[in-house]
Amino acid sequence: MPELPEVEVTRLGIQEQILGRQIVAVLVRDGRLRRPVNPDLAARLQGQTIHRLWRRGKYLLVDLDQGQLLLHLGMSGHLRVLPAETPARAHDHVDVLLDDGHCLRFHDPRRFGLLLWGEDWSTDPLLARLGPEPLGPNFDGCYLYRRSRGHQQAIKSFLMDAQQVVGVGNIYANESLFRAGIDPRRAAGRIALPRYERLARAVVEVLQEAIAEGGTTLRDFTRPDGKKGYFRLSLAVYGRDGEPCHACGAILRGIRIAGRSTVFCSNCQR
Repeated sequence: MPELPEVEVTRLGIQEQILGRQIVAVLVRDGRLRRPVNPDLAARLQGQTIHRLWRRGKYLLVDLDQGQLLLHLGMSGHLRVLPAETPARAHDHVDVLLDDGHCLRFHDPRRFGLLLWGEDWSTDPLLARLGPEPLGPNFDGCYLYRRSRGHQQAIKSFLMDAQQVVGVGNIYANESLFRAGIDPRRAAGRIALPRYERLARAVVEVLQEAIAEGGTTLRDFTRPDGKKGYFRLSLAVYGRDGEPCHACGAILRGIRIAGRSTVFCSNCQR
């Protein structure tokens, strides 16, 4: 599933091509996504100008003259800006046609994505309960320490809880905990402030590096230009169960925490 870096890479890859453009038409080939595409989407969007493209967690929001588009890539979705006459492939569900002869094309083989219009998504349950952005000013070790007090759940599950901090998915939680030297099974409420300060720094570093390298390609994700993300080449633990730790040589261990694949070094992570 595309995580925060992949969504940010998508935003960076398309924003310059769509900002300031007017929407001249919308073609919905198949609106059966996780939530059905608005049946009046074409009428809502036609003639509107795109003023801003921004990200909240794993969601993308497009600010228009009136209202907003909310997009989510689901498990397999991606967005590309293409010449409008580019032939559609299977699973190219929606084209937003722009006034410069290009289109913003939404592709989603598994149909878990979203493409919805609304007046204001900030109060919708999808966004209203989200925690702070890990790359924003309100996220640091002190914040994690305060929020974790009394929590007995594993730190990995706590870190992946979008109500605590938004957008730290499975891949990057594994990598951040390894960098911080924290066992993913440790109870969140039993981790001291200095260790949370290391963890917050690790989260920011890992996410920033992943964005710089174009995300992590594991199965479906590709960048808006069609190229692969290369952060997978830098993964220290995720997907490396049974291989030697890059830091100490011990064999990495794979377990499941809250149903998610978890790989860690029992020697480096305490």
